[in-house]
Amino acid sequence: MNTPVYDWIAHHATYAPDSPAITDVASGRALSYAQFDARIDRLAHHLRHRVGIQRGDRLSILAANASEHFELLFACRRLGAIFVPLNWRLALPELRFIVADAAPACLLVGEDFAEVGQALAQSAPGLALLPLRYGAPSAYEDAIAQAPRLGVAEPLGFDDPWTILYTSGTTGRPKGAITTHGTAFFSSVNAIQKMQITASSCGLTFMPLFHAGGLYLFALWIFHFGGSNLVMRSFDAALALALLADRQRGISHLLGVPTQFIMISELPDFAEADLSHVQSVTIGGAAAPVPLLEKYLRKGIVLQQGWGMTETAAMATVLSKPEARKRIGSCGLPVLHTRLRVVDVDGQDVPPGATGELLIKGPTVTPGYWNRPEESARAFVDGWLRTGDAVRMDEDGYLYVVDRIKDMYISGGENVYPLEVENVLHGLPQVLEAAVVGIPDPKWGEVGRAFIVLRRPDSLSEAEVLAHCNANLARFKVPRSIRFLAELPHNASGKLVKHMLPRD
Repeated sequence: MNTPVYDWIAHHATYAPDSPAITDVASGRALSYAQFDARIDRLAHHLRHRVGIQRGDRLSILAANASEHFELLFACRRLGAIFVPLNWRLALPELRFIVADAAPACLLVGEDFAEVGQALAQSAPGLALLPLRYGAPSAYEDAIAQAPRLGVAEPLGFDDPWTILYTSGTTGRPKGAITTHGTAFFSSVNAIQKMQITASSCGLTFMPLFHAGGLYLFALWIFHFGGSNLVMRSFDAALALALLADRQRGISHLLGVPTQFIMISELPDFAEADLSHVQSVTIGGAAAPVPLLEKYLRKGIVLQQGWGMTETAAMATVLSKPEARKRIGSCGLPVLHTRLRVVDVDGQDVPPGATGELLIKGPTVTPGYWNRPEESARAFVDGWLRTGDAVRMDEDGYLYVVDRIKDMYISGGENVYPLEVENVLHGLPQVLEAAVVGIPDPKWGEVGRAFIVLRRPDSLSEAEVLAHCNANLARFKVPRSIRFLAELPHNASGKLVKHMLPRD
């Protein structure tokens, strides 16, 4: 049975029309639910009757974070279309690959990406462009102003696709993970139970909106329950801290990745900033260094670790606040509508405390990848999604991410998980960021190389780093070489991109 889908924004526009829905921080535009609903409906009418969008068509946006992303997302719900945001940090050939794969019928283009948009249109005949200028006069604003209301929305069910989010492609060609309306619904239900989301909640979004963390967590969940969202154009540590500390804004929910929380904590105003009104601060996207968690705890801020991925609509586990202090390093327990297993290379469940690959099943898991039937089939084992994460689970069922399986290297026959070494490196106060990779070695097969960004240049020597590692790690885990860098490579969502680190 394909359970019917209901329109969240239309409901809130009827029930609480004057409640704040969304604020675009850069432009200052703030919309109530009634205003948000009307703009979505008029956009949907324009796309249906002027552009010719039909059920199942894909609609894309290439723009910095803005409220327009959510207008298009919810217009897709009313049209039965599929939302495909594009990663603006990708090179033109990469974007052309995604456009050819998803075949969107229309592309909304921010003024700062106009040239790229034109190039994409030239390589994709039939792709309509709709320019926008982030609230300023534009073809996009004219389309909304001149269109009447859509009226009756397309009837949809839980099994109908709503979004296609393309993975970052750090290890190969990007592939589009499908999120259905049912996936988004159950993801929201999981969130309200674990993250205390209500109609009074206010989320701050600075994660990129082509990323699951930006689109779903917390923005989509808060929209489901009638709260409000602030959208930053991009991450800016000083602005994020100022917004969080402003009690008049009333920000209650926030997601960031470790790198962003490190940058915020390095600001001079961090020590005195009052963040006691912020209810839920979630850290994800990558395993968090334990020293970073402890730094925020000393300020009275609990960074709730969680685990999720694009293929699971952002959140699959979360660590409760009471347990966050006692189980530092854990990403918590599975959310309500989720089942987990930890298995060995033969697919057999491992005992508590042993390391294995995490498998997941539940209604928040993607049904597969767009146009990739073979890859979709390989990703699942008897209905369980293979995550590619090496984890361990304690006797109480709490999950600990050990590392990505692909990041593990074998030195002298011993498995080495870089995250364990990185946590030791972060124990040095001079270290701002650290990353460890395996490199070939004629004697041991592979050995570790550590890349370190220091808080102050020349404040730490290679000998001091190795002495610290030798005192805290088994010998086979100690990196054989140290490289000091000015910065580490990250993708648009703030994740470290290890394949870009030099191996020679």
